[in-house]
Amino acid sequence: MITIRNVTTDDAKRIREIYEYYVNNTAITFDYDVPTVDDFIESITKISSVFPYIVLEEDGYIVGYSYANYFKPRKAYMHSCEVTIYLDNNYKKHGYGKMLYNELENKLKERDIFNLYAAIGKPIVEDKYLNNNSEEFHTHMGYKLAGRFNKCGYKFDTWYDLIWMEKILK
Repeated sequence: MITIRNVTTDDAKRIREIYEYYVNNTAITFDYDVPTVDDFIESITKISSVFPYIVLEEDGYIVGYSYANYFKPRKAYMHSCEVTIYLDNNYKKHGYGKMLYNELENKLKERDIFNLYAAIGKPIVEDKYLNNNSEEFHTHMGYKLAGRFNKCGYKFDTWYDLIWMEKILK
């Protein structure tokens, strides 16, 4: 059974496990070091006090998470946010990403947030660490390219670009 629910700090260890794969094996995140469980607890507490932070469970096992956070912490940006999503690498291609983002969008609409932005690593040339799947997923979800920063991330002895994609809900 699939369930989407609000995150709790008890989920920090499992969320860290999901994220650890991406830090150690991909350039999807430009992090070099995996944050600690305490770092995740702090992040969950801080973010979920203001924005939706949700997990998707399959039969009670967390297989993905998604959250929104400030795009910029100034009042004029109060209807905009940055969105993030990560799925357990073994649970891709099940439609879980779409389920998470749809739920996140519904929660954001209820809070009068209508401009969504996603920062996405973009390979200059696809390699074993980064492909275009995230960009393609966001395009499928209705996001459009908003900007590109060239060679702004360096990981695994390779330069990567960063693109920003946006989706306007209203």
